[in-house]
Amino acid sequence: MNILSCYANARALIADRRGVTALEYGLIAALIAVVIIGGVTAVGNNAAAVFTGVATKLVAP
Repeated sequence: MNILSCYANARALIADRRGVTALEYGLIAALIAVVIIGGVTAVGNNAAAVFTGVATKLVAP
């Protein structure tokens, strides 16, 4: 393998954008997952507080 073919292979690897696009889609999916998990956690905590308040009022005379 000569230096010219190594250079040509390196240039082809740099020009290939498929890996970059897949990485971008992966980062977008991870960001969406983090937002969904945060939202579900917040809603779950608020719902638990509401149910605890209702249960307290039902038990109290």
